[in-house]
Amino acid sequence: MPTVLRRGGFRVFFFSDEGWEPPHVHVERGGGVVKYWLKPVTMAYYRNLTFMELRRSMRLVEEHRDYLLERWDDYFGT
Repeated sequence: MPTVLRRGGFRVFFFSDEGWEPPHVHVERGGGVVKYWLKPVTMAYYRNLTFMELRRSMRLVEEHRDYLLERWDDYFGT
């Protein structure tokens, strides 16, 4: 489960066995997690995060989208 970014208490990662899915990341903070598709950035699901944490995590993913896509392509060879 490669961690590709840490900012503001959030950890952004993907699972190493999910390369068959479209590019996406998981973002966790505390006991909560959210999954974002990257093309375009949209929320797939979330659990145990507040509305403010969801907003902040979405902004984080949007701001670093290109970097996250590069890490995805580097890891999965796409």
